[in-house]
Amino acid sequence: DEDALGEAYDEGLAAERGGDLAAAVAAYRRCLSIDPADHCGVRIRLAGLGAEETPPSAGDAYVATLFDQHAEAFEDILVHQLGYGVPALLGERLAGEAEGFERVLDLGCGTGLSGEILRGRSRHMTGVDLSEAMVGICYEKDVYDRLFVAEAVAFLKNGAPGEAFDLIVATDVLPYLGDLTPFLREAAARLSAHGLLAVSTETMDEASLAGRPFAVGKAQRFHHGEAYMREALSLAGLAVELFEPITVRMQEGQPAPGHLVIARKH
Repeated sequence: DEDALGEAYDEGLAAERGGDLAAAVAAYRRCLSIDPADHCGVRIRLAGLGAEETPPSAGDAYVATLFDQHAEAFEDILVHQLGYGVPALLGERLAGEAEGFERVLDLGCGTGLSGEILRGRSRHMTGVDLSEAMVGICYEKDVYDRLFVAEAVAFLKNGAPGEAFDLIVATDVLPYLGDLTPFLREAAARLSAHGLLAVSTETMDEASLAGRPFAVGKAQRFHHGEAYMREALSLAGLAVELFEPITVRMQEGQPAPGHLVIARKH
C-alpha cells in the first residue's frame, strides 16, 4: 500500500524534525510493517535515533530506490551543489601508477564519475551499481566496457566469476555499508597479485563514535572509525598505502569529513 507507506513515512519525518522522537519511531515502525523490504530506509533511520540495533548495511531496496529516484539530477546535486570531488582526488593519488591498470572494477559506479577520471589509464573497465537508472546513464556515456546492475558485495562474490582486477574502486559506497568485513574480504579475493583497492569513507570524531567501530550519522549514512578501518583492512590482507583525511562533500552547509584510502594486496 504505497499511499499508506508514504503517509507513515511523511508522518515519521515530520515528527523527527519536530523533535517528537517517540512519534517518529512509531511511524517508522509502521513503515516496516507495511514494507518489510524497507524501500524508504527506515531501519537506518531507526538506528540513527537509537531505537534499533545498527543494521549491517543501508539495505539493497533502499539504496536502489534512492539512487533510481535521483539518477537524472545526481551529478548536479552531488558535484555542483554539494561539492563532491572524491573521484578527481582519487585520480590524482593514483597518478603514480604510471603503467596504468589492465582491469578495473568500479563498484557503485553511479553515473561514471570515477570511471571518467580513470578511463585513460585503464585498458578494460567494469562498472557495477545497484541502481538500474544509474547504470543506464553510464551506458549512454559509454565509459565502461561492461556494466552490471548488482550490489557490490554480491558482485564481488558471484559476478564475472574467476576474473581478477588490478584496481577495485568504491567511492561513496562504504557509507552505505556498516560492517565492512564482508566487503573487504571479498574485494581482496578479487584483486590480482599486488592489486589496489581504493575507497572513500565518511567518519565522525572518536568521542561521537563512543568506542563503536561504525555508527549511523545524521544523514542516514554509515560513519567508520579510522582504527576500525585500518584493522579491517589488515585482517583482509590489505596493506595501507594511503589513509588521507578529506572533505567528502558538504552536508547541510558543513564539511562532511572522511578518508580516502588506498591499500594493496599483500
